Amino acid sequence: QALSEIEGMGGRGSNLQEMRVRPLAKRRVDVHSFCNPSSFQRSPYLSARGNFASVFQGSTEEGYKAYHADKYDEDKNPNGIINFGTSENKLCFDLMSKRLTQADMNLMDPSLLQYPDWKGHLFLREEVARFLTYYCKAPAPLKAENVIILNGCGSLFSALATVLCDPGEAILIATPCYGGITQSIFLYGNVKLVYVHLDSKITGTSTRPFQLTVEKLEKALQDARAEGVSVRALILLNPQNPLGDIYSLSELRDYLEFAKRHELHVIVDEIYMLSVFDESATFHSVLGMDRLPDPQRTHVMWGITKDFAVSGIRFGTLYTENQDVANAVASLCYFHGVCGPVQHKVAQLLRDRDWINQVYLRANHARLKAAHTYVTDELKTLGVPFLNRNAGFFVWIDFRKYLKTGTFEEELLLWKRFLENKVLLSCGKAFECSEPGWFRIIFADKTHRLQLGMQRIRKVLEEREQEILAEEKEQPCQSDQDGKADSTDEVIFVSRHQDPICASSSSLGDLIGLLQQQMRSSDWLQKNTAEQFA
Repeated sequence: QALSEIEGMGGRGSNLQEMRVRPLAKRRVDVHSFCNPSSFQRSPYLSARGNFASVFQGSTEEGYKAYHADKYDEDKNPNGIINFGTSENKLCFDLMSKRLTQADMNLMDPSLLQYPDWKGHLFLREEVARFLTYYCKAPAPLKAENVIILNGCGSLFSALATVLCDPGEAILIATPCYGGITQSIFLYGNVKLVYVHLDSKITGTSTRPFQLTVEKLEKALQDARAEGVSVRALILLNPQNPLGDIYSLSELRDYLEFAKRHELHVIVDEIYMLSVFDESATFHSVLGMDRLPDPQRTHVMWGITKDFAVSGIRFGTLYTENQDVANAVASLCYFHGVCGPVQHKVAQLLRDRDWINQVYLRANHARLKAAHTYVTDELKTLGVPFLNRNAGFFVWIDFRKYLKTGTFEEELLLWKRFLENKVLLSCGKAFECSEPGWFRIIFADKTHRLQLGMQRIRKVLEEREQEILAEEKEQPCQSDQDGKADSTDEVIFVSRHQDPICASSSSLGDLIGLLQQQMRSSDWLQKNTAEQFA
């Protein structure tokens, strides 16, 4: 719809100024937040769609480009940008490089140099089926005929959106969510997202911040239909990016039953399933359920990018029992295939169960846990609230007290300030968070980069804190105006999947520690001096 309207403005020959003033941001796909037309010059060599694709970007892409132009290097570029924004595991390059260069990886069979079955070589699909059967704890062996291989989960999102939805139709997703999905499904398939906005306040049936419930799904679906939007599918991220939530079996069942009632396909992205780094947290795969409410409309994605710390190897896999969907996606694999030698390497990797269990996962989980502990301890020292989860490579952080007016414009300014101080984070708007001030930080990095990056973050936050205090001294009557939430209004230090630690089940020691932390981090004492009371 958006593309056709740009086309209607004249495509190649139109004035870009018309394109700028068009109210694209009012759509359910908040196009404006992913576009940056102010610095864009229309190309006469591109179609309207091509011009649109070239401005389809936001802070994530801007920061990523800045990072690649000025990468931190301990020896060559010590003042470069430290990347806490891109979700990559940089803790296991030693293990993976050693395993991927062993003798069994270096086969160059003639069949690997020829066109494969577009679904992927059979030997790899059989290995993926065995791998998922084991690690997803499937009640029965999974079948190779239901496995499709593509070059990454971004391609899978794109392919699934194209074969499940017509242009202009929509897919339901809870936010905050990984922002790359919007680009994956929109640029190729012209499929929109309907956002189920979650917030940090615990209300109704919620027991934790940003909790997805069936009631919220129902409301978003009905609102979309009332606006004439045709919703064809639901996307679930489990473990969730950027929150780190792991859905319980009962939650998964509720979401799948909701989808069945409304005849929605469910796309389940489980790309962080082996990156649950604490024994107290348990991951449940949809493929491990005894019975799927609607097997023909349930499609599960996974890849090696995250769990095996190899984001440079583009490999993703889809498991679906629906052969119509499998064949339609396979027809698009011609554009998104994985080369033969890489398929062999991946099969060898997935086959090596002893190395995965005894060497890789043990070391990876220990390193993730140590890095997570370091970053969260630093945040506690700074008095910054965050969600404490045990999956993925990220921490969802509450920087709202560093925003004076609590707007997304101010959030973007804070993000740019971090970047100017040579540390790249991801701001909440990039994940379609409905509350300004939330940021995602990636902790799966080496200790020396974590230490330097946190020093740079501390510098920005301390400077911002002093600026806000100075502004409030000049205008004491206007402090905390517009009802901006103070960081002490709600407790966001959430331990794993328990209720907030202010709940009645918490120990007295927890409560005392919390109050001590809030007293240290709150600026109430600075704001409420004896002079002001007088």
